Amino acid sequence: MQDMQAGEILRRKAFNLLDRLQGGRLNQLKEVNKREITDGITLDYEKRRLKALLEFAKKNSPFYRAYGDAQCLSDFPVMNKSDYNEHFDEILCDPWRDDKKKTYRLSTSGSTGSPFTVLCDGDKMDRINMNFIACMELNGFRMGMKRGEFRVWIEGKNTISKWKSFKNNLLMIDISNMGEEALAGICERIKKQKIQVLVSYSSALTALAAYIRDHQVDISGWDVEMIFSMGEALPEATFDLLTEIFGFSPVRSYGNNENGFIAIGLQDQKEYTVDLYNFYIEILKLQSDEPAEPGELGRIVVTDYYNRAFPMIRYDTGDTGILEIIQDEKGRKHGVFKEIYGRRGSLLYNCKGEPLSIHVFMNVLLHLEGVVHQAKCIQWEKQRYELLLNADRSKIDEDQVVASYRKYLGEDARIDVTYVDEIPVQASGKRMVCENRCPDYQ
Repeated sequence: MQDMQAGEILRRKAFNLLDRLQGGRLNQLKEVNKREITDGITLDYEKRRLKALLEFAKKNSPFYRAYGDAQCLSDFPVMNKSDYNEHFDEILCDPWRDDKKKTYRLSTSGSTGSPFTVLCDGDKMDRINMNFIACMELNGFRMGMKRGEFRVWIEGKNTISKWKSFKNNLLMIDISNMGEEALAGICERIKKQKIQVLVSYSSALTALAAYIRDHQVDISGWDVEMIFSMGEALPEATFDLLTEIFGFSPVRSYGNNENGFIAIGLQDQKEYTVDLYNFYIEILKLQSDEPAEPGELGRIVVTDYYNRAFPMIRYDTGDTGILEIIQDEKGRKHGVFKEIYGRRGSLLYNCKGEPLSIHVFMNVLLHLEGVVHQAKCIQWEKQRYELLLNADRSKIDEDQVVASYRKYLGEDARIDVTYVDEIPVQASGKRMVCENRCPDYQ
């Protein structure tokens, strides 16, 4: 571990002092969150939290009053972003309806679907912040460390004030351009500003790692101690390359802006440990609201225990995954995502109708590095695909590239190739490597 920076120590002491003066609530939230993630929850806790949330919603939300006779979670409807947008005012609970100033806005860019904003109360906002710190601390983070957050920062939409940047020791790293000149500037900034933690979407980490390797960037003077990957799945090759470059493994996470971090990789593990303290997780079948079978790929549906202003009950996140639930010898419940496939809209199927992990397409692209700059595979029909390529036409062996995709899509796959000058980064900073437009899988 490198020497701690003075700014880190000062912010940690300031946080602890202010929190103690207010009763120590935030630190307690953080420590309980950490313990429940690692030790698991009791079945009694789960039962009490679900009952309290559902009863509160039925009493205080105009929308959920219609479900006053509901006795259990499965009696409530599954809701997606469009449903929340349509019933926004009805879902908001009575104590906050006349004074929305007491709420906080949680927004997503809508880069892979509809733009989406929900409101949360102060308690939930505290829990989101402490949940993030808890997930970080479980992997070696120290309160107050200087963070560089990689996003497409848009003035007036998601940028933060100078005061908040200073208070949280958080620097905005813009990734709207990830060309070589921009990456050189990012590397220089990481070194010059002594950034200790990189928080980034995996697509930006993939580009950064490749740049460091290809240009033999000397990182010996860097202060980076931790890399926190969020958003789409981190490719195995990027995971391994970052580990080789920095001497430690990046942290994988899964979550969203609406709820916070839902699952986290612990101690170099490649699976994701679910935060059952804050959330109840269901995996439902892809084509119905019936529970998926154990080990079956399904839709990730989240019930958030703690947002009382805007209850999120059975929220279909749009993501897909495989969840394993176990009970330990003490009877405590643990949840592990064995695989997170990502957005349903980016879940492609091979010619046999079998789902393919986003890792497949990320890893294929990594093996084509130097020839193919960017690629995106679109599924139009059950056996028809289109491959968008931003590539060096003088170097590319098109048959070889198509064969590398056919290996996973199937021998019967019809793959059309379209050359493009650019595959743009989404507004969120994500670059989609696959997209499903087949009507049979919508």
